[in-house]
Amino acid sequence: MADPITQPFSRRRFAHLFGAGLAGAALAPLAPGTPEAGASPLLRLVRAAAADAGGVVRLSSNENPHGPSPAALEAMRQAFGLAWRYPDEHMDALAGALAKLHGVDRGQILLGNGSSEILRLAALAFAAPGRPVVAADPTFEAILHHAEADGAGALKVPLASGYRHDLPKMLAAAPDPGLLYVCNPNNPTGTVTPKDELQAFLGQVPAKTMVLVDEAYHHYAESADYASVIPLLGAHPNLVVARTFSKVYGMAGLRCGYAVANAEAIERLQKRASFDNVNIMALAAAQASLGDTAHVERGRRENREVKAMVYAGLEKLGLHPIPSDTNFFMVDLGRDVGPLIAAMKERRVEVGRRFAAMPNCMRVTVGTRAQMQSFLGAFREVVA
Repeated sequence: MADPITQPFSRRRFAHLFGAGLAGAALAPLAPGTPEAGASPLLRLVRAAAADAGGVVRLSSNENPHGPSPAALEAMRQAFGLAWRYPDEHMDALAGALAKLHGVDRGQILLGNGSSEILRLAALAFAAPGRPVVAADPTFEAILHHAEADGAGALKVPLASGYRHDLPKMLAAAPDPGLLYVCNPNNPTGTVTPKDELQAFLGQVPAKTMVLVDEAYHHYAESADYASVIPLLGAHPNLVVARTFSKVYGMAGLRCGYAVANAEAIERLQKRASFDNVNIMALAAAQASLGDTAHVERGRRENREVKAMVYAGLEKLGLHPIPSDTNFFMVDLGRDVGPLIAAMKERRVEVGRRFAAMPNCMRVTVGTRAQMQSFLGAFREVVA
């Protein structure tokens, strides 16, 4: 049976749950020893809503199906009464906590409405006509869209062997690039660009060219070749790092991300940012999430174990997924995946879109164990 935990939880759905009595069941005391006995009433209500939300298994957007931590949900509940206030001091508090976490000054943190806003600000601040954004192909394309819409232009460089960024070719792609974008681990391939290659690359980039390293999937990376570049900020004033609460923290719908960079780069980004650009619910949930390291570790472990289960199922079909350091993976099916994606959707399983640079590869988010069993069942039917 499909696990629909990623279905929307609307006010109308909430009312329906109350009418059906599910909310009352979710809020009622549970016997000790039952799986949900230790969960807060709000967390149990959210899970009850997800379990009743209807049939589609959504594995298309690299969302975390386990959602925010119980601490984050409780922080959001407590923040309801603050909805009338602007979020200024809460933004300061979260930025301060992030600065402490990363060992940088408060002036080296900029919050964003998701890390997607950080990417947009970087395109606006650092690229210009004649100074394009250079990125891998394929990679996360949001920053390329922003650069093209703003008239700066964007250049795509095919991935190297092993599905890594071809850093030398990226550096040589334009005579005067404004911004070099490196998604590490990379979306959609899930692969890591080795830390030694990335560090050497940063040493070769001209000082007037900015480098944005997108570490959205940082927490899932377990390869010995991977390392965050945040510790390298002191040596590279032209480096910006983007992070998000959307992935391992399960807050994709709340929209909270941030940049870590040197103060001058942060100032250039800040000038283009909206005032009060992160809502107070997201701020409360993000700060609570930072303190719940156990939730992060559970998410990492569950992602690893479920991904291994799916890999084993695919390998029985003679398919070998690209090794992934993220909460998604790609698998080469040897034929155009467009019709296969459509056939999966007919079976109420949504997977990632077709990527023009890798048309034979299907990207699949790692969902819950039940979701991935549904995926494998539908997938076997489709490839047959």
